[in-house]
Amino acid sequence: MFYFVKTPWLLKKLYPGCTWDIPTREKIIYLTFDDGPHPMATPFVLDTLKQYQAKATFFCIGKNVVENPAIYRRILEEGHRTANHTHNHLNGWKVKNDQYVHNILEAAKHIDSNLFRPPYGKITRFQVKILSGIGAYKGSNRSFKIVMWDVLSGDFDKGLSAEHCALNVINKTRRGSIVVFHDSEKAFPRMQKALPDMLQYFSGKGYRFEAIQL
Repeated sequence: MFYFVKTPWLLKKLYPGCTWDIPTREKIIYLTFDDGPHPMATPFVLDTLKQYQAKATFFCIGKNVVENPAIYRRILEEGHRTANHTHNHLNGWKVKNDQYVHNILEAAKHIDSNLFRPPYGKITRFQVKILSGIGAYKGSNRSFKIVMWDVLSGDFDKGLSAEHCALNVINKTRRGSIVVFHDSEKAFPRMQKALPDMLQYFSGKGYRFEAIQL
């Protein structure tokens, strides 16, 4: 399995319409969680974030929101931000544009947010254009800010240890980095150790953790 732990600057240049990090001189990190809400992983994340007075952004799958409404409400009630991650975790490279947009708008019925992240990080530049100006598409008045990432923890990778995932984040994260974890069943065995480790490390360095506001 190949992926970049630290997003290369060239890739960021190829997709200038997306947000990859949020430049700041302050010690701020933007934690994000993909693929929830999940009945076990998401409550663990929320409990852990609370211990460090940390806020985060949750990129939710619409279907999972429908299946776990109480957990979704808890995310919002505890001061975090929610965002759209499609309704069925679609790969933008493998479906037609109409199907992709329809699935995002279906998720938007349950997730009130102007932020969107493509599953797998796979989205075409034309889809970026559509979503950024979606008000002129299919009569919808919705438009989205597309949020990618600066650092991948790799918690989805069963070939990594939890310690390796924590070090991925600790070694590559800088001020203003957008960091990805997953509140999913697949990632939970690694995330449940890596997340507290990185929170403890960066809190000790004087960093704070905020939700994304765009």
